[in-house]
Amino acid sequence: MDSKMEPQVSSRMKKILLIINSIFLAVGTCGAPLIMRLYFIKGGKRIWLSCWLQTVAWPINFIPLVISYLYRRKNNNNNSSKLILMTPRIFMATIGIGILQGCVNYSYAYGLAKLPVSTSGLLSSTQLVFTAFFAFIIVRLKFTSYSVNSVFLLTIGAVVLALHSGSDRPEGESKKLYILGFIMTLAAAALAGLIFPLVELIYKKAQQAITYTFVLEFQIVYCFVATLFSTIGMIINNDFQAISGEAKTFELGEGRYYVVIILSAIIWQFYSLGSIGVIYSASSLVCGILISVLLPLTEVLAVILYRENFSAEKGISLALSLWGFVSYFYGDYKANNKRKNNQSPEIETIDKINCTP
Repeated sequence: MDSKMEPQVSSRMKKILLIINSIFLAVGTCGAPLIMRLYFIKGGKRIWLSCWLQTVAWPINFIPLVISYLYRRKNNNNNSSKLILMTPRIFMATIGIGILQGCVNYSYAYGLAKLPVSTSGLLSSTQLVFTAFFAFIIVRLKFTSYSVNSVFLLTIGAVVLALHSGSDRPEGESKKLYILGFIMTLAAAALAGLIFPLVELIYKKAQQAITYTFVLEFQIVYCFVATLFSTIGMIINNDFQAISGEAKTFELGEGRYYVVIILSAIIWQFYSLGSIGVIYSASSLVCGILISVLLPLTEVLAVILYRENFSAEKGISLALSLWGFVSYFYGDYKANNKRKNNQSPEIETIDKINCTP
C-alpha cells in the first residue's frame, strides 16, 4: 500500500508513545542484566537457557502489532490495510539478522555468567565503537571529530578494565573463565555493533515506508529466529531436561527459580519494545541518550543489590564511557541539526508522511 494513504500519528500520540516506551526501555536496560545475573549467582548455570530467555517472549510483540493494525484499518478510508507489510526479500534478510542476534545473546549470556554486572555493562558500552566502525564500512558513515573522540575514549575505558581485570573476579571463578567472559562480552558488543548498521542498510534498501508496524514485524521475525537458534542450542545441551533439576537446587527456592526466568524473558522484551518505540517516537539519538543515562543507574543498582566491588578502575572506565557517549551524541545532534537546516520543505513533508503506525 502506498505510504501516502496511511494515516499520520498526531504529535500528542507521539508524546504518549515516547513516554510509555521510555518507561519500557528504562525497565529493560536496568532490569534485564540484573535479573540475569541473579540467576547465575544463585545457582543457575545454563548459558543456553539465558540466551533463550532474551528473545523467547517475542509473542508479546503481537499486542502492539495488532493494535497498530487495527488503528491503520480504522483510519484507512478504503479499509484495505495490508495484514503484512514485510516483503519476502526483507523477510530473508531479517532471518540473517536473527541468527546474528542469537550469537549476540549467547556471547552476552556467557559473559554475564562470568562477570559482575558493573563490569559487563562497561564492556557492553563499547558497542558504540563497533557500531561506528561497521557503519563506516557498511553504510558509509562519515567520521567527525566527535565520533573519533568517542571511539578513542570508549576504547581506553575498555583497556583500563582489561589491565585490572582481576580486581573484581567473582569468588570461585577461575582467571581463565573470567578472561573468557571478558572476551565474550566484547564479542557480544562487536556483533551488536554490526547488527545496527546492517538493519539500517536493510531499511535503506526496503523501498517502502519504515513504519512502526513494519518495525514490529521486523522485530517479531528476528526474535523468533534468534529464539529458534537458542532452542537448538538448548536441545543439544539438554537444557530443557535440566531445568527441573536446576530449579530444585536454586538458592532462592524452586518457585522463585521459575519466577526469575519468566521475569527475565518479559523484561528483555521490555528492552526490545522500548528501544524500537523510542526510535520510532523520537529518534535513535534519543534512544542512545536514554540508554547512556541509565548506564550509571545500572552500575549503582548492581553494587547495592549484589555488593559488587566498584574499584577506581571501574570509576575511571565509567567516566571515560560517559564522556565518550556525550561526545558522540553531541556530534550526532549537531550533524542532525545541520541536515534539518539544509532540508527542503518537500523532503520534510515526505518525512512526516512516512511517520505512520
